[in-house]
Amino acid sequence: MKRRAHQIHHSAVRFRNAAAASITLCAALALTACSSSDRKDEAADESPSVAQSPTSSAPADPKETAKEEAVAAYGAYWQEMEELYADRTGKSAHLEQYAASAALKNAEADAKRAHDRGRIYTGSVALTDQTVTGVNVSGKVPNATVSSCLDISKWRRVDAETKKPVSQPANRLTKYRILSIVEKYPEGWRVTRDEPQGKSC
Repeated sequence: MKRRAHQIHHSAVRFRNAAAASITLCAALALTACSSSDRKDEAADESPSVAQSPTSSAPADPKETAKEEAVAAYGAYWQEMEELYADRTGKSAHLEQYAASAALKNAEADAKRAHDRGRIYTGSVALTDQTVTGVNVSGKVPNATVSSCLDISKWRRVDAETKKPVSQPANRLTKYRILSIVEKYPEGWRVTRDEPQGKSC
């Protein structure tokens, strides 16, 4: 009987020890899990958030803008020149929207001389190899110097009534270099000088 009681007591002790060990192990595991979870949360809190800032486009270069606008105005100037020389009345063209000063006066006077002689110009003018050789945007009147190759081989002088071609000088240049000054007026860019250089291109 004594021996049985001793066995029961010994088993109870072993059970308590095992339970205690189990509880200690669980507590350790829980603590480790908590510590690991806490560290992750802390790391997440400590990680700096990277805000995506909107990409702002760089401001346009005033000189580059002036170059583009001057070249565009010069192209429009020649489109109006085609209209001016093709219309004997001179009413369909609006050259003053793209030309001023000497360029406007010279073009209107030359077109009038041709019209008074019963001549008009048909076809088209081509501009190639356009280069802005100088630009000034800081002066009182912003301006640009534009060098172009002007091709008038398809721009023909004809009789205003019959539309038959009128003879031209045999040594006439049909593709030549032309230097132009384009200035920015309050109303927009205007060609103020348009000077053939007498050189083929």
